[in-house]
Amino acid sequence: MTKQRVLTGITTTGTPHLGNYVGAIRPAITASQDENNQSFYFLADYHALIKCQDPEQVHQSTLEIAATWLALGLNTENVVFYRQSDIHEIPELTWLLTCMTGKGLMNRAHAYKAAVDANRADGEDSDFGVTMGLYSYPILMAADILMFNANKVPVGKDQVQHIEMARDIAQRFNHHYGEHFALPEAVVDDHVAVLQGLDGRKMSKSYGNTIPLFLPEKRLKKHINKIKTNLLEPGEPKDPDTSTVFQIWQAFASEEQTAEMRKAFEDGIAWGEAKKQLFELVSEQIGDARERYNELLENPSQIEEELEKGAAKARAYSAPFIEKLRHAVGIRKIGR
Repeated sequence: MTKQRVLTGITTTGTPHLGNYVGAIRPAITASQDENNQSFYFLADYHALIKCQDPEQVHQSTLEIAATWLALGLNTENVVFYRQSDIHEIPELTWLLTCMTGKGLMNRAHAYKAAVDANRADGEDSDFGVTMGLYSYPILMAADILMFNANKVPVGKDQVQHIEMARDIAQRFNHHYGEHFALPEAVVDDHVAVLQGLDGRKMSKSYGNTIPLFLPEKRLKKHINKIKTNLLEPGEPKDPDTSTVFQIWQAFASEEQTAEMRKAFEDGIAWGEAKKQLFELVSEQIGDARERYNELLENPSQIEEELEKGAAKARAYSAPFIEKLRHAVGIRKIGR
């Protein structure tokens, strides 16, 4: 049976937080253990440059995210784990695809339209502050996917449009130059938790409301204690379904533990006690991985070694494929 190729990209901006772990990292590592899949995981450092022009932040985030995935048990023997910028064929494919992509398609991209709408609302020129990186981001994403002919791409609902664009671009290229690309499908898991942050909004770096995944215990406890709650006193019943504390608990707890905490909320558990138990649960589950994470940060050469091995595995696919594509578009040696 031919294995399904599954590709996941991780943008290298910011420090991984509990929401990243529950929503993306944990299910991706579980999926990588499926022997029916051939899994590709990459650090999207070219994508990071769209939002972040701080070189040190991009570099540090790459280090932290790579260390996080390795510490949490990603088996690099079973998957292809690489840094996007190590695959030099990706920018070249991006250009080949750019030459086949209609501007009208890019005009419909959600991120670009949101930037235009925000500018108009502020009385600015429509394209004020819009870089070509932001505008053509979906083409780079298409190159990431199509370079390895990924069949499945796990994404959030906000990224489904980009997978559809990758399909459109691939179909146009195939129609013009022959069948070269598989048509990728977006995979959206509606059961994956989207965690709330300290202020009750979606946990997001852009909101500044995250709980970093591998904080030292004392700082983790302080962050959890900052979670916004209501003014209900101990002994007063509390609604677990509107509580950030309970939502995070549920993302880490077993069914039995979740049922016990739901009962405790109905019985009026004090917020301080609920947060104390949440801290203990999260700390217990990530403790071993935190130790491994810190070891990797102290030995970055181990991380680099894994990424270089992954790049070699990835380029075993990308190098011959780009030569095939170059030949297809007419870029080849004279007389051949």
